[in-house]
Amino acid sequence: MAATISPVVGSLVWVEDSEEAWLDGEIVEVKGEEIKVLCTSGKTVVVKTSNAYPKDPEAPPCGVDDMTKLAYLHEPGVLDNLRSRYDINEIYTYTGNILIAVNPFMRLPHLYDSHMMQQYKGAAFGELSPHPFAVADAAYRLMINDGVSQAILVSGESGAGKTESTKLLMRYLAYMGGRAVAEGRTVEQQVLESNPVLEAFGNAKTVRNNNSSRFGKFVEIQFDQSGRISGAAIRTYLLERSRVCQVSNPERNYHCFYMLCAAPPEDVQKYKLGHPRTFHYLNQSDCYELDGVDDSEEYKATRKAMDIVGISTDEQDAIFRVVAAVLHLGNIEFAKGKEADSSTPKDEKSWFHLKTVAELLMCDVKALEDSLCKRVIVTRDETITKWLDPEAAAVSRDALAKVVYSRLFDWLVDKINNSIGQDPNSKVLIGVLDIYGFESFKTNSFEQFCINLTNEKLQQHFNQHVFKMEQEEYTKEEIDWSYIDFVDNQDILDLIEKKPGGIIALLDEACMFPRSTHETFAQRLYQTFKNHQRFSKPKLSRTDFTIGHYAGDVTYQTELFLDKNKDYVVAEHQALLCASTCSFVSGLFSSLLEDSAKSSKFSSIGSRFKLQLQQLLETLSHTEPHYIRCVKPNNVLKPAIFENKNVLQQLRCGGVMEAIRISCAGYPTRKPFAEFVDRFGLLAPEVLDGSTDEVNACKRLLEKVALEGYQIGKTKVFLRAGQMAELDTRRIEVLGRSASIIQGKVRSYLSRRSYAKLRLSAIRIQSALRGQLARHVYDGLRREASCLMIQRHLRMYLARKAYQDLYFSAVSIQTGIRGLTARNELRFRRQTKAAIIIQSHSRKLLARLHYTRTKKAAVTTQCAWRGRVARLELRKLKMAARETGALQAAKNKLEKQVEELTWRLQLEKRMRADLEEAKTQENEKLKSALQEMQVQFKETKVMFEKEREAARRAEEKVPIIQEVPVVDHVMMEKLTNENEKLKALVNSLEKKIDETEKKYEEASKISEERLKQALDAESKIVQLKTTMQRIQEKFSDIESENEALRLQSLQSTPVKKASDHPCIPPIPSTPDTQRFENGHHTGEEDGANELQSATPVKKFGTEADSKLRRSVVERQHESVDALINCVVKNIGFSQGKPVAAFTIYKCLLQWKSFEAERTSVFDRLIQMIGSEIENQDNNDHMAYWLSNTSALLFLLQRSLKAAGTISQRKPPTSLFGRMTMGFRSSPSSANLPAPALDVVRQVEAKYPALLFKQQLTAYVEKIYGILRDNLKKELSSLLSLCIQAPRTAKGVLRSGKSFGKDSPASHWQSIIDSLSTFLSTLKENFVPPVLVKEIYTQTFSYINVQLFNSLLLRRECCTFSNGEYVKSGLAELELWCCQAKEEYAGSSWDELKHIRQAVGFLVIHQKYRISYDEITNDLCPILSVQQLYRICTLYFDDNYNTRSVSPDVISSMRVLMTEDSNNAVSNSFLLDDNSSIPFSVEDLSTSLQEKDFTDVKPADELLENPAFEFLHE
Repeated sequence: MAATISPVVGSLVWVEDSEEAWLDGEIVEVKGEEIKVLCTSGKTVVVKTSNAYPKDPEAPPCGVDDMTKLAYLHEPGVLDNLRSRYDINEIYTYTGNILIAVNPFMRLPHLYDSHMMQQYKGAAFGELSPHPFAVADAAYRLMINDGVSQAILVSGESGAGKTESTKLLMRYLAYMGGRAVAEGRTVEQQVLESNPVLEAFGNAKTVRNNNSSRFGKFVEIQFDQSGRISGAAIRTYLLERSRVCQVSNPERNYHCFYMLCAAPPEDVQKYKLGHPRTFHYLNQSDCYELDGVDDSEEYKATRKAMDIVGISTDEQDAIFRVVAAVLHLGNIEFAKGKEADSSTPKDEKSWFHLKTVAELLMCDVKALEDSLCKRVIVTRDETITKWLDPEAAAVSRDALAKVVYSRLFDWLVDKINNSIGQDPNSKVLIGVLDIYGFESFKTNSFEQFCINLTNEKLQQHFNQHVFKMEQEEYTKEEIDWSYIDFVDNQDILDLIEKKPGGIIALLDEACMFPRSTHETFAQRLYQTFKNHQRFSKPKLSRTDFTIGHYAGDVTYQTELFLDKNKDYVVAEHQALLCASTCSFVSGLFSSLLEDSAKSSKFSSIGSRFKLQLQQLLETLSHTEPHYIRCVKPNNVLKPAIFENKNVLQQLRCGGVMEAIRISCAGYPTRKPFAEFVDRFGLLAPEVLDGSTDEVNACKRLLEKVALEGYQIGKTKVFLRAGQMAELDTRRIEVLGRSASIIQGKVRSYLSRRSYAKLRLSAIRIQSALRGQLARHVYDGLRREASCLMIQRHLRMYLARKAYQDLYFSAVSIQTGIRGLTARNELRFRRQTKAAIIIQSHSRKLLARLHYTRTKKAAVTTQCAWRGRVARLELRKLKMAARETGALQAAKNKLEKQVEELTWRLQLEKRMRADLEEAKTQENEKLKSALQEMQVQFKETKVMFEKEREAARRAEEKVPIIQEVPVVDHVMMEKLTNENEKLKALVNSLEKKIDETEKKYEEASKISEERLKQALDAESKIVQLKTTMQRIQEKFSDIESENEALRLQSLQSTPVKKASDHPCIPPIPSTPDTQRFENGHHTGEEDGANELQSATPVKKFGTEADSKLRRSVVERQHESVDALINCVVKNIGFSQGKPVAAFTIYKCLLQWKSFEAERTSVFDRLIQMIGSEIENQDNNDHMAYWLSNTSALLFLLQRSLKAAGTISQRKPPTSLFGRMTMGFRSSPSSANLPAPALDVVRQVEAKYPALLFKQQLTAYVEKIYGILRDNLKKELSSLLSLCIQAPRTAKGVLRSGKSFGKDSPASHWQSIIDSLSTFLSTLKENFVPPVLVKEIYTQTFSYINVQLFNSLLLRRECCTFSNGEYVKSGLAELELWCCQAKEEYAGSSWDELKHIRQAVGFLVIHQKYRISYDEITNDLCPILSVQQLYRICTLYFDDNYNTRSVSPDVISSMRVLMTEDSNNAVSNSFLLDDNSSIPFSVEDLSTSLQEKDFTDVKPADELLENPAFEFLHE
């Protein structure tokens, strides 16, 4: 696997490290065979050249999804690639067709939802990102296409996620081939539901995993010929029986023991249990509980799972009785008995547990004691009973516990298989093997020996498969591979299982001799295999031995090998349990009796396990294998921790490194021609001159560099190990020389540019400095002159200002005093006047509002009360309407009540109008009185002002020296009294106005309530009307039934019935009255009256009348046939409207089919439309019928209204009838344009017409969906080509040509052409624009979903150049939307928002400078965190090698994703396509309401038919 490198200073290499396994660095010094490397961690090391591995400088920072694409396929490269992908939550990676799954120890729900399964369905292996779904899909496709059974082998150490990967595989297989069974549970559901049961009894906590499977499991999923799951079976291997009796600290025993101890109190008391620390089999370890696991809840969940898989309650009780018996059995201790070498239960506690075991197993206590303390030896002559010493009795006790538990586990597996059921007719299956991985601990016993034997066997199978894949690859590329050696581990398998002389054979031989011990067994191994290169003896041990496995050396301790290998049931134990009164316990050992009767040969665990392993490998040999290697990144079981040494050891144990060694034995480096020329074309640029052939260019290039040992395939260049490093070394030398030349030129250019800039800067600084000095001198002179001028003007200004201030102060004081007096007087007058005006208006407004509300509330209250009374009456009427005889009376009573309610409503309206009028008059009176008082107040105020003015004038006339004024006290008192009266009057008026306002507000509230009640009453009237209509319909049905009964009674009379239509009256002789409704004649009012009063004989008429009626019916059928034969042809359009739809509507309207109770016309039309749209691939034909059906649906929507009553011959005369007609008036009729009223008119529709409308709506939606899906199907193949830019070689030839042959715009142009052609088809058939708009909106949404999902699932699409390619294609789509105009394109462009924002992000330069807020707020606001994280981690720049976003942004996204994964149910980053119908009949009707059908010309073929003369109208 080592690649010989030519050390060059500056080269990147990997060096081995004791702590981190491998460190990357740069060579800084070369000294012969030693190199000095500066690691990226800052550490400097000196290593030999042979111990260094080259590092690819062009490896993408996020790793590659298939490690066969690595330039250097070696340990450090593989490890670095896995770590790089794990850091960005890419936990799956391919190595060829092998999937490596690294346990993330966190929830990633977006990777496993239904959207993801849908994406992988049918996708080619390797096309999308690595995933277990891809492995399952590949297995399923091979099984279906080739008819060969498949096997998926899931391996890894404890805690690596094998069980979870198995569940994912089961989910996907269920998604692809699931089928429900009779009991309502599918086979795959039963298999998945059996997991909790098997985990409870077969899983335990180990040092490395809290839920480690201590058994192997092979799930066979059987399929029928159609690829549906038809059955399943679960095979288990090597349950770790010794764990029942021996547990190491800090591990735990099997989960079921702890669950039972944490069971509800009644169960604990029933089984006489307690805390786990009180039982010997559990207290050998200090660990009793698991973090985050509630054993009591797990007990309930296990019980529930047992119910689901079909284990009855009695069987469950028996199972847990056996589990409890095993726990009690471990607490039985033994002491020396009275006789020599005998034993007996030690104390009362041991006797208690002995009796409890006997009680739980339902066996005899004495027999149980004897089976534990004695042995019966049967000879030819006699039977000898031998006592066992305490140690032997304890061994016998543990043996009983182990055999009971193992038989219980086997019974559970058999029960689950019987519950699931197997398909004996199945020819193919998919097996999922969940097997333990390679184990190497400090103490390795017999279980590790068997587990590692399994992994050696599977590794050999794996190596053969990998070598086979290599052969297929070389054969496919047509290169010579005959000299490549195959790496095999057959020598280890022979060492372990060869007969005779293998380790297992020697172990069985030692178990057959009673005196054999582990020391003698170890010495036998040392003697037998002392010269074997894979076997060795540790120096400091006498009984241990070491085997050199493919994954490393493992030292085994032989102390318990013999005990654990013995697979026998003590005869006393077997007899005891078979004699149990519990049928469940005795049934566990029934098969043992049969086995012992069939064969008496020695049996061992090792031999049985080897046999099971052979059967498993035989099954696998008949299947096509697929491999999933699970890896545990750390031992602390926490996310975001990647331990290099731990992962590397698991890769070795999982055989990944073996696969790499096999690849390295041949041609580990395989580069497509274009990539090879792109990378190494600079080594010999002359080979690219004028050449367009990539193969010849590669050959000439390799010949030019004098490389040997390579091979040229059909599509790739195959290089031997080390040749890639040699080429890279030469490439680095060429790049180094080129870089030196470029650096010299750049430095020279930069120096010249720097000198020129410095010289120019100095000149500019000198000139600027001189100018600044001159300006400074000039500025000083100007300042001196300015100061003199300012001083002169300032002194003049100050003198003038002082005089003016003195002058204006005197004038201002005088003016201010006079103005203040005048303004105070004026302000007082204005305020008084304004207050009066405001008060008058506000009081008027409040009074009006109060009155209005009071009036409204009164009316509302009255209406509500009357509505309530009406509802009570309605309820009584409904109760009375249940009897048929009272229907007519209820109808009349309802009419009277509704009329009375209507009359009362009108009376209330009149009373409300009178009340409003009275209130208005009262308000007018109050206003007039208020105005009079205001006038009086003003007059009094004017008089008061006049008197004050007169008094002031009189004061002015008096000389100033007269100090005592003359005042008229009488006049003053009079004025004061009048003022007081006026104030009192004003106050009283204000109070009255306030009271009036309050009353008005109350009245308004009451009137509002009454108005609301009146509205409720109106709605109740409508409901009453509807109810009465239903009653009338029931009454009509009863009358028709009575009529039918009368007709049946008349059949026995001698009167001859001449017609099958008893309801057809005699046809009048005048042609003007000959109007038929699909064979049903409709006469005038007198004809109807005659029909009702006629006798049965007159009703049926004569035989001639019957013949006449039959001829009319035949003519009617002929007319329908003629109509259908005409419209099935493409009769085109008239004035942009479909002729067929208009013709059908006119005929139905003329024949009055809408008003017929029974007719077959609608069924004929529906059958005709259904047969016409069977050819779903013809878009032109489908568009024609979409246009016709939508137009016909529009006409029906405008014309039909549900018939509420029996067809009436004369307009209603009663009040109720007039109200009903008013209520039934269609509001949509007001929107019809005036010219269309002659064509579209409303009719009373019966049930057949309404059903026809519903069926027609369904056909419109169906045809719409067919056209939309046809367009999607046409675009789907093109979209897969548009998501990735056609590859062109980076090394452009000097002639100006490149190796790329695809036109980048051809695929996008095909999409544009498809959209334009489809739009032209829709326009030619005059499909309504609303439907066209919805079709393209959903199609563009589909384009957005397909492009965006492909972008997230394929790493090669998340590149800079691919973003530019897709962006150019989106620009073409935008241009098409603009050309198609808003009428047809609508919001289609907005549907591409996800892919537009994603592509916009890909083509942005310097992404590492963008913050997370800028991405989420400005660049990609609509994308979720999961989607952004996926794009950022998959992105790489294949043009300029620029970086993606900064690590801080990636960390922020990862934190948010972790938070979201804990809160949300599903965090899928994929989009889902919406295939719903986005429009309703109302939307279609609204969009077509402007259509005028008056100018539509009917079909010419029907115009010539005399039966269709009405079309000329």
